[in-house]
Amino acid sequence: MSGITSTLSTTSTAATTGSTGSTGSSRTRTRIADILTVLTALGIGYVGISYLVAPESTAAGFGLPEWPHGGAAAFLDLKGIRDLASGIAPLVLLCTGRRRALGWLLLVDVLIPAGDALTVLTHHGSTAAALGIHAATAAVVAVTAGLLLTERHGESARPTRPTRPSRASRPARQTRRTA
Repeated sequence: MSGITSTLSTTSTAATTGSTGSTGSSRTRTRIADILTVLTALGIGYVGISYLVAPESTAAGFGLPEWPHGGAAAFLDLKGIRDLASGIAPLVLLCTGRRRALGWLLLVDVLIPAGDALTVLTHHGSTAAALGIHAATAAVVAVTAGLLLTERHGESARPTRPTRPSRASRPARQTRRTA
């Protein structure tokens, strides 16, 4: 969690000091993308943990008319693990400053809530859940991906460090011989 706080703090500091060299509008877009990324990642991570801790009660809110029971209920654990991983991956990319990769990941991740919405609708589940939960999540994730993928190079609020050559690529020290 401290990495997320650090990333958001860096974003805030960069936006305040203007250290990114970008306009206020692009700083705002970057901050919005960061906030949406954190909120959606924490949200799906929470859902994943809920499926692992209380699968039956969590499954009731998904929107399908019925869920697997008995030994088949292990599928709920699989959903929990999938959702937890889906929440962790964007946070890792955000905290490491891999904004372009994060944008592509989120764009691909749109398939998950969109597929969930279609599954709920095609299996005669709750239309309200399909649209209000799953389709809305797909839309927010798509907007976030769009914000990230349309950032101009250098627009991100996370400052980049100059790369330092490795020891192997540096010239060897020359020692002075004394006579």
